[in-house]
Amino acid sequence: MRAYHCGFHDMNTIFLDNSIGQLIQKFKKKKLHPRDAFKAALLNIHELDPKYFAWVVHAGDAMLARIEKEVEEFGINEARLLECIPVGVKDIYNTADFPTQMGSPLWKDFTPGNDARVVYHLKRAGANIVGKTVTAEFAVHALDKTLNPYDATRTPGTSSSGSAVAVALGQVPVATGTQTAGSIVRPASFCGVYGAKPSFGTIPRTGMLKTTDSLDQCGFLVIHAEDLRRVFDAVRVHGENYPKSHAALSDPKRQEKKKGRKWRVAFAKTHTWEHAPEYAKAAIEKFIKRLGKEKGIDITEAALPRGMEKTHEIHQTIYDKSLAYYFQGEYKQSDFVSPIMNEIIVRGNSIAVSDFRAAIEQQNQMIRDMDRFFSKYDILISLSTAGEAPPREITESPDPALMWTLTHLPVVSVPQFRSPGGLPFGMQIVARKYNDYLLFNFLDELLSLGLVPKKSLSPI
Repeated sequence: MRAYHCGFHDMNTIFLDNSIGQLIQKFKKKKLHPRDAFKAALLNIHELDPKYFAWVVHAGDAMLARIEKEVEEFGINEARLLECIPVGVKDIYNTADFPTQMGSPLWKDFTPGNDARVVYHLKRAGANIVGKTVTAEFAVHALDKTLNPYDATRTPGTSSSGSAVAVALGQVPVATGTQTAGSIVRPASFCGVYGAKPSFGTIPRTGMLKTTDSLDQCGFLVIHAEDLRRVFDAVRVHGENYPKSHAALSDPKRQEKKKGRKWRVAFAKTHTWEHAPEYAKAAIEKFIKRLGKEKGIDITEAALPRGMEKTHEIHQTIYDKSLAYYFQGEYKQSDFVSPIMNEIIVRGNSIAVSDFRAAIEQQNQMIRDMDRFFSKYDILISLSTAGEAPPREITESPDPALMWTLTHLPVVSVPQFRSPGGLPFGMQIVARKYNDYLLFNFLDELLSLGLVPKKSLSPI
């Protein structure tokens, strides 16, 4: 039996230096043992987490023996998309092996005893779960302990911040997130990593914290751009039991650009443009100008459908009313709930049911309007956030992130820019609902042209 050997001198950068596919090939060729990859994740956490606080809880050395035994017994199955890959899980997904505490003292040490559907899919694809990453309280607004690895005085983003920081530091190559407003896109932007929020409904929400039925969406953050498609394939729903997404995702006419036709790209400043600083405006306009020089791309500065300027207003009505409903029990123990969460619940309780229903209908209309919008375009590009991460105590400026959440569109936040102070901020590429593979295909085009980075930025 051929022995494993390790050719890596610095295991701290193993995930920064290798995509998921490359790691699996190294496992298969016995150039790296999965046990050592997992050990590298744990060593990185032990070294850096006392400074950046990305993790709530993580596995111990016992997991190393388990991995070694499984590899010895079953070998490496490279057909599994995440074979032996260490993965972080945001602490609002149920996990059988770890507590699920949702950033709240009210749920301290809660053990659900089962895995969320996403976690089940990760394990079925071969992933090894490293532990639970820090989330904001109930995945809302109150930041927890996680620090931005570029500047500890700045916010790391909203509720998927632990996952974004774990990926940025190279502790794991992928970590799960969720987005109800901008909770994947913002931390991805502020921490300089790739973040994906696929189409609403394509990743199952069973076994995880519910906050808002028409807004909650699952996604993930990765180091390497090429891993986005792989992780999506591993965690999304498949088959005819999901007729709408199955039909769309299986349709080549929707997922592949017609040969001989240029990419039709819309650049949208959106109604949030006024909140972006001049350096952010200049950066994305420079990128759009450069993109427009490519022969295979036709780019237009496009006006969004009428009414899209009300997205933030509509979102807040749905968001506040839903949180007030789902967190009635926690509100009865308000001394253990953050001031901002209590304020949201109070606001939500004051919203009439008729106003909530009207907001839901407006959301549905916006979804239909954006679907028609994409009859003219393949891709839409916007800023991810207004600019660099603001100080922790400052609320983020309005940005386009929640607009595409509200309208159920698939997005990738690309770690494209740096501010004059050297801090990262991203741009979003967006596609029609269920055109997730078309979105990845466009990203591949940008990668082939050398217009976007192959991997996330690194603060270390």
